[in-house]
Amino acid sequence: MSNYIADDILMHYGVSIVDGAPGRGSGRYPRGSGENPYQNHTAGDFLSRVHEMRKQNLKYTDPKTGQVYTGDTAIAKIMGLSSSQFRVQYTMAKNEERSAKVAAAKRLQSQGMGPNEIGRQMGVNESTVRSWLDEHSEERMKKAEVTAQYLKDAVDSKGMIDVGAGVERELGVSREKLNEALYSLELQGYKVYGGGVPQVTHKGQQTNIKVLCPPGTAHKEIYNFENVHSFKDYDGDILTENGEKRRPRFQYPESMDSSRLQVRYAEEGGLAKDGVIELRRGVQDLSLGESHYAQVRILVDGTHYIKGMAVYSDDMPPGIDAVFNTNKKKGTPVCGPKDNTVLKPIEKDPDNPFGSLIKEKGGQSYYDDPNGKFMDPVTGEKQSLSLINKRSDEADWQDWSDGLPAQFLSKQPRSLITKQLNLSIADRAQEFEEIKNLTQPTVKKKLLEDFADECDSAAVHLKAASLPRQKYEVILPLKTVGDNQVYAPNFRDGEKVALIRYPHGGTFEIPILTVNNKNEEGRRVIGSDSKDAVGISAKVAERLSGADFDGDTVMVIPTGGSIKITSTPRLKDLEGFDPKWDYGPESSGGVPYKRLSKDGTQIEMGKISNLITDMTLKGADEGEIARAVKHSMVVIDAHKHNLDYRRSEKENGIPALKRTYQGRIDERTGKYTESASTLISRANAQQSVEKRQGAPRIEDDGSLSWKLADDLTYVDKKGRTVTRMQESKQMLETKDAMTLSSGTVVENLYAHYANQCKAMANSARKEMKATKDIAYNPSAARVYEEEVKSIRSKVNLASLNQPRERIANAMAVAEIRAKKQANPDMDKKEEKKLSQLALTKARERVGAHREPVSFTDREWEAVNAGAVSKTLLSQAMRYANMDDLRARATPRSHTILSPAKINKMKAMRLSGYTTAEIADELGVSTSTITRAFKEYG
Repeated sequence: MSNYIADDILMHYGVSIVDGAPGRGSGRYPRGSGENPYQNHTAGDFLSRVHEMRKQNLKYTDPKTGQVYTGDTAIAKIMGLSSSQFRVQYTMAKNEERSAKVAAAKRLQSQGMGPNEIGRQMGVNESTVRSWLDEHSEERMKKAEVTAQYLKDAVDSKGMIDVGAGVERELGVSREKLNEALYSLELQGYKVYGGGVPQVTHKGQQTNIKVLCPPGTAHKEIYNFENVHSFKDYDGDILTENGEKRRPRFQYPESMDSSRLQVRYAEEGGLAKDGVIELRRGVQDLSLGESHYAQVRILVDGTHYIKGMAVYSDDMPPGIDAVFNTNKKKGTPVCGPKDNTVLKPIEKDPDNPFGSLIKEKGGQSYYDDPNGKFMDPVTGEKQSLSLINKRSDEADWQDWSDGLPAQFLSKQPRSLITKQLNLSIADRAQEFEEIKNLTQPTVKKKLLEDFADECDSAAVHLKAASLPRQKYEVILPLKTVGDNQVYAPNFRDGEKVALIRYPHGGTFEIPILTVNNKNEEGRRVIGSDSKDAVGISAKVAERLSGADFDGDTVMVIPTGGSIKITSTPRLKDLEGFDPKWDYGPESSGGVPYKRLSKDGTQIEMGKISNLITDMTLKGADEGEIARAVKHSMVVIDAHKHNLDYRRSEKENGIPALKRTYQGRIDERTGKYTESASTLISRANAQQSVEKRQGAPRIEDDGSLSWKLADDLTYVDKKGRTVTRMQESKQMLETKDAMTLSSGTVVENLYAHYANQCKAMANSARKEMKATKDIAYNPSAARVYEEEVKSIRSKVNLASLNQPRERIANAMAVAEIRAKKQANPDMDKKEEKKLSQLALTKARERVGAHREPVSFTDREWEAVNAGAVSKTLLSQAMRYANMDDLRARATPRSHTILSPAKINKMKAMRLSGYTTAEIADELGVSTSTITRAFKEYG
């Protein structure tokens, strides 16, 4: 029994059977009361209470917050229900009441009464009676009941089942009907719990789940994800377009006999081609398909594998089909134990024997073979699995991000830094103007939100605009190309190009080379139409901080004209330095040392990279830089070759360098620290902040603010009050990037750039808040009824993937959890690979695949006419290609150069770019640029 004061009325209410009360129930309208003889008393009890409370316009004041609620929200609060529980219970009561009336009408109909007479008897009109007697109407009314029984059967047979977003579409009911069914099952003792499943491939993020469980299930049990099932059975039979069963994307690899393999050791020329796998042309099971080259894995003797870049060779020893080039010395066993072998031993994991992901599409292939054990699902011909397992294929490197990282650009002349940062801002300003001119407000707001996030990210990562025709390429060795040349078919013969490899130590690691596309070896090995590879000599690779030919990449930048890249001679102190020799096991004198883990390698590499950046910006001399670079060369191979990085740290005087170039008083804590000390290294560095809750709020100036978590503090076992924290980035947490600068000119250039990015992000969010949606137009909805139906159908089809994706993620999480338990020393890099593989396998098993939503011209007319509700459009956008939507929302223009592009053209001219370079960047002809300058100045 509860008392509430509402509008000066003292009200008493009780709890009904629907609310879970025992016996007859209590309160103002107990079970069995009521004036309507056709009323179901339990439903009527609840409905009568609601109607009475509605009449009295009750209000509810939250005793904790003081917030006042009115209407049905107040009634729900008074009843101790959530708003969703109230809506479901109200709907159930209405359906129960209607069911009683339908039953009464049918009883009267069985006595020979027609609709008119039944209506008179029951006090309603004839049309109402006809609706009660309509079979389809009754079927719709009973959908929740039927759904509840279906789910109950599924739980009784399978245990816990997923009932989250999208399941209602698989069941063919509305979300309201599903909620009603779930609530009725809860009243029968079944449990409905919510929770979060970590996203297996996105650390720190989670997918929300809703699980229906058998009676007596504890909440914590839903986190045994392997026990959460779909109500629908997936048999994993994924079909091709022809309706035939498709083979799994990954089969356990076929093995090559080692008698077909020759190893070329370091002394035999293997060092100059370290990591390259040469293949005999025309051998079916070693074919690269249409590619000239690929990064591959090949299983050998079932116990070891080759990893590297595979190319064809026309100079193969008799009887040999593959030659592997290695930097290992002669006498090293080909298939030996882990620490003394040319080839790598396979991993114990049957799903990932190479410890590396194979391409999801095209990673494995088949060839026709009369003795094959596989069958082509389309032709029915026998086939065998190729020995080639591709990790990356020709053209996979060309899509890499092409911005200029601060790690490289901050070490270049100030004029180049200024020019590229200004162009980055011009690029973003152009994009902002284009988004602001979009005509569809819902699309516009989504793109503004994405743009703001990208600007915030740009301030953190500090990437500048790419240089004209800059491109990432994978490197391959050529014997006949000069040490001052490069075979680069994607660049102009005779032009100069700079090669940059990451992590980037300094300008002494940048070779400037002349493109020689007449090199016959290059044409034969790489091809004249190569998508993304260049050929260099072993000496050039050595200058690129000792690059290997097993898939290492470089950023290639054409130089000349207005593009001047600073390149300096290799540091003298690095000549003759071999980290494997100077700090390997043989150099330790028998003194034992701890091997650096894979995760530790990433951490230590980050530290030394930041130190080199800070030292360069603060003017360290050549000898000091050489000490830091030597240590970085040890660290990067410390785990792989068991190098003593601690002795390197001591002998190269790294602690002293850190004190000199990184020692400072932290402005936030007031304590001395020897961590990242310049804006370039601090921008992306972590910063702990108090735990936040929910989505951020957009303030009037466009900046973001967060609500602190309700569980911000807790008391630990020792009785101390502890504040919960979470990780952010230093650049995200400062309003002025200058606070991260130590005062050097280069840092201040980047600080100005970061502040411009931050300001643009805030402006985008202000614009987003000011953008009003197109009002829903009921008359337009009638005109475009078919188009709206079509859009809704497409959304329903696309959303069917949601439950499958959740189940696939839960399956992958469970698999990775089990593998980590079996291998507690698994490092983060390996876990990431296995996670992607597990998710791919689970998606294939449950048939999860994205079904994009696209719009016809007529459907887009419906959107712009207001015929499509905001909710439906937002759902469609979730599955649509945003580039397509952006094109549809962009006003048509006959002008080749938009105002934003004209502004960028002018900015490039002021920065010294040639007409050809500007034309390349803007994607137009040089004559268009020439005419534009005449017209716009």
